[in-house]
Amino acid sequence: MELKIIGSSSAGNCYVFDNGKEALVVECGISFTKVKEMVNFDISRIVGCLVSHEHGDHAKYINDIVRARIMCYMSAGTKEAILNKTRIESYSLPMLTSINVFEPFNIGSFKIKPFDVQHDAAEPFGFLIYHPEMGTVLFATDTYYVKYKFSGLNNILIECNYCEKILLENVKQGVVNGLLLKRTLQSHMSYDTCLETLLANDLSEVNNIVLIHLSDGNSNALDFKQGIQRATGKTVHIANKNMTLEFNKTPF
Repeated sequence: MELKIIGSSSAGNCYVFDNGKEALVVECGISFTKVKEMVNFDISRIVGCLVSHEHGDHAKYINDIVRARIMCYMSAGTKEAILNKTRIESYSLPMLTSINVFEPFNIGSFKIKPFDVQHDAAEPFGFLIYHPEMGTVLFATDTYYVKYKFSGLNNILIECNYCEKILLENVKQGVVNGLLLKRTLQSHMSYDTCLETLLANDLSEVNNIVLIHLSDGNSNALDFKQGIQRATGKTVHIANKNMTLEFNKTPF
């Protein structure tokens, strides 16, 4: 299995799990043309798309996805919010599927279990994603904390958006205003909370930790990577645009 990171920032988010036979897209905040490039234009092997919430950097290109007859899965609240601000053609409406928190379902050979997260959106979800080749993956983005612990994790994609010290210094320097400060603190995960979340879970079988959705101005990628790696003893990656990682259940 490969993890293909098309984008992981406020400019747009999209990830693809692809083993050459089946591809699962997570988020559609990047042009669908880029998604097609990542699967060598063989969109027939895209089995579906998970959407965590309705914000544009995660759902902007959902119309292009459903026009390609690819099923999109999201919470009922996210679906309603998308329909309120995006004109979806009537023939594409059946491609938007509501899913329920903690109720598992299958997309091809992928098994998904959604869970609720904490963000300023209608009904945002994180996902546990299982595939025999990559094991169980925790995907948690755009949330200021995760209130659950998970067992049997093999790979992790988790938001590590900002360093509080850098953020507050940017406020002091006038780079970040009070409104953005409040939203960041109440909607996104800090480095410290990311580390606490990781250490609260059993990491014994974890192969990769991928830090996603870093803030352009309020983070330090090298410090984040080294700190998480030192604390967990695991292989840590910073999600970068157009990055491809081997994403298997074990390192072998």
